[in-house]
Amino acid sequence: MTARERKQPKSRILIVEDHPVVCAGLMQLVNSQPDLACVGTADNIADARRLVQECQPHLTILDLRLKGGDALDFIKTLRVEHPELKVLVLSQYDELLFAERALRAGASGYIMKENATDELLRAIRKVLAGELYYSERVAAAVVQRTLREKPAGPHAGIDVLSDREMQVFQLLGASYSAREIAEQFQLSRKTIEAHSENMKHKLGLHNASELKRFARKWATENLVPSEPWVAPARNNGRKL
Repeated sequence: MTARERKQPKSRILIVEDHPVVCAGLMQLVNSQPDLACVGTADNIADARRLVQECQPHLTILDLRLKGGDALDFIKTLRVEHPELKVLVLSQYDELLFAERALRAGASGYIMKENATDELLRAIRKVLAGELYYSERVAAAVVQRTLREKPAGPHAGIDVLSDREMQVFQLLGASYSAREIAEQFQLSRKTIEAHSENMKHKLGLHNASELKRFARKWATENLVPSEPWVAPARNNGRKL
């Protein structure tokens, strides 16, 4: 490291990730860079909120699967309470489903955990520089969706679903029960059933059976087996 690099102020990074191995790997990667420094880690939203106040990071690397709340709602809160703070989402959630939602919530970038570390570093620096980061795959999908956009009607597309409804919809497509989905998000079964009821109305479906069939059909047509579901309890294997 040169004398100039030692004098250069480092960008402060807060890592919010609930998997210890992934979190340790991220911290090591960040601290290995001459211009970056990890100032804290958290595995839940309550601790993340506290550390944002205490550490005043320039950027938060945030997983969408977190304990104690909804990560997308947390991003919206950060946008209001700390508008200067940049958020880079690093997630297993498929980018075609959640990148645009994360960016609308207030994130400045979205990158999949399967990406190489050099791509992650590129994303970090791009977001710190005030730019947006997302893949060409996401950009192409947004353009295609805009070109074929049409008014919602019976059996409308899933874009009409809220962020939480989209998460529940994915797990319904993976044949999870209301009880299992409730456990994933630390919510009551009644809350999940309420989300399902709202989805039925938005999608023009008549009952729970139709909703499940629609979710499974959509999953079969839009996701390949290698693509991760939302926080599947039955498969805890995760990679950076």
